[in-house]
Amino acid sequence: MQIGIFSVGDVTVDPTTGKAPSEHERIKAMVTIAKHAEDVGMDVFATGEHHNRPFVPSSPTTMLGYVAAQTSRIILSTSTTLITTNDPVKIAEDYAMLQHLADGRVDLILGRGNTAPVYPWFGKNPQDSVDLTVENYHLLRRLWDEDVVTWEGKHRTPLHNFTSTPRPLDGVAPFVWHGTIRTPQVAEIAAYYGDGYFANNIFWPKEHYQQLISLYRERYAHYGHGTPEQAIVGLGGQFFIRPKSQDAVNDFRPYFDNAPVYGHGPSLEDFTSQTPLTVGSPQELIDKTLSFREFFGDYQRQLFLVDHAGLPLKTVLEQLDLFGSDVLPTLRKEFAERTPASIPAPPTFENRLAAVSAHA
Repeated sequence: MQIGIFSVGDVTVDPTTGKAPSEHERIKAMVTIAKHAEDVGMDVFATGEHHNRPFVPSSPTTMLGYVAAQTSRIILSTSTTLITTNDPVKIAEDYAMLQHLADGRVDLILGRGNTAPVYPWFGKNPQDSVDLTVENYHLLRRLWDEDVVTWEGKHRTPLHNFTSTPRPLDGVAPFVWHGTIRTPQVAEIAAYYGDGYFANNIFWPKEHYQQLISLYRERYAHYGHGTPEQAIVGLGGQFFIRPKSQDAVNDFRPYFDNAPVYGHGPSLEDFTSQTPLTVGSPQELIDKTLSFREFFGDYQRQLFLVDHAGLPLKTVLEQLDLFGSDVLPTLRKEFAERTPASIPAPPTFENRLAAVSAHA
């Protein structure tokens, strides 16, 4: 099991102080958080991609390249790379370059994005979002898998005898997860290519995501990649923990109540009962996280959102320290003991390179 964190990079007022960080402070804080995630033993740091306020991470590969230079082990990923509004040629080249700089410690989650105004900013129509997702990914896959590509589609100019550079490191393209909260076509694409499927199940009840994950698993098997149980699945989550459960509730409530993403909606108690959000003790987080496989099956990656809603950097780092000491060792042990040997290991550059070499 790969266990890590993802950031959406929001710039939000701290409701306990009435102050918000500057964009500069927030960007530098994300870098500090990524480095600290490695220090406490986490496996993955992922950043979102946004082009609208109140978010700052508009250039994921720039940030991840900077983090790569200051880390040595952690996998660098995205919580969304916009397959709809980014040019697939640029995605192919940017992430291959990042892969070289990070010595393979790179993968990405592709998604449509959920902010309609972004589309015209990049010359696209939001009504074409599904078509763009399908066409752009087919092209991206070819750009990574083939040295010379001749291609023609509907949504960009044709390519004639084109080679994207640099080529993927050692001929192994970055692993792709496809993320969605509502689109069956995305599950179908992931299954067709044998890619990963990431269900960012942080907002809606589990039943909704069970349907999408089940569809992906069924289609993964249909395309001959393995049994449904062997499909590569990732899940989202959120937590705020303190040694004492009530302290966590008291400390986090003002942030929850005023958060742009779910403030002024369901109560904290309702939200924690209906979604993966855990606000409580380390043991409560362990128990809830271990229950996910009961609903979704065995899976390979668990990412948590911890740095949002105006939480100050000091608090986020405290959360990571407590997670690293009181939660992470137990989760690793329990997942290792509960996962059958038939379930594939999480995808890494090293094990995928070894698989390619074995079939050469």
